[in-house]
Amino acid sequence: MTRSYRLKRRAERQDETRQKIVDAAIELHQTKGLAATTISDIAEHANVGRVTVYRHFPDEESLVGACSGQYFERHPFPDLAPWASIQDPIGRLRRGLCDIYAYHRETEPMMSRVIADARDLPIMAPYHAHWRHAAEILAAAWPAKSRSKLLHAALGLALSFDTWRSLIRDQNLTDNQAIKLMLRLTGKSSLI
Repeated sequence: MTRSYRLKRRAERQDETRQKIVDAAIELHQTKGLAATTISDIAEHANVGRVTVYRHFPDEESLVGACSGQYFERHPFPDLAPWASIQDPIGRLRRGLCDIYAYHRETEPMMSRVIADARDLPIMAPYHAHWRHAAEILAAAWPAKSRSKLLHAALGLALSFDTWRSLIRDQNLTDNQAIKLMLRLTGKSSLI
């Protein structure tokens, strides 16, 4: 065996171990929540020692960063570009909410736990920034004189994971019913 082969194989094993740790953390964050998941839990779930976890991730912030990066790679945000081609404000909003509510449904197990634990942590900044940008794209369909503070508030409410979850889980609405409700709310808010 050549030295380069051994080094390459060692690097591959390290990458595999790192991936096992990230996968274990993602699964635990999704089932237990970020706050309830310990390094010991992750090590046990990944079938590695705590020292191995710390060797790959010297602190919790680096581990959570790796997990969120991988999670959002696997679950990319809805593409906002197609919305801009829809000129009608209500049509654009309908399309946006269809995409967003499908995304919320897909990511519900993770988001319901992580938002409760980490809503205001820096790790969530890209998540919040994406939804603010989505609201701006949706608002741009309305005439400038109609883009009131109430419209922006209604759009923010309509896009929110918490709103979707409340309407679907607490009020037992379907996604289509929730979208109709949000279209009514948002349509009226621009007129006030």
